[in-house]
Amino acid sequence: MITVQYAKAFPNMRINAVEPGFTKTDLNGNNGLQTVEQGAEIIVRMARVGVDGPTGGYFDAEGTLPW
Repeated sequence: MITVQYAKAFPNMRINAVEPGFTKTDLNGNNGLQTVEQGAEIIVRMARVGVDGPTGGYFDAEGTLPW
């Protein structure tokens, strides 16, 4: 809920949380289901959201996730 609180406190910024998914990295012995590039896609997409984009939400590659 810190994401929601920051979004309310800074309404001129777009503040969201993302779930990149189970990604192949050294941290999990490369046992993830997707590449680093695939996992990074949602992070990059949300970092580039415009001033009219969502704020205070939780997202993965498929869209909005419930809190």
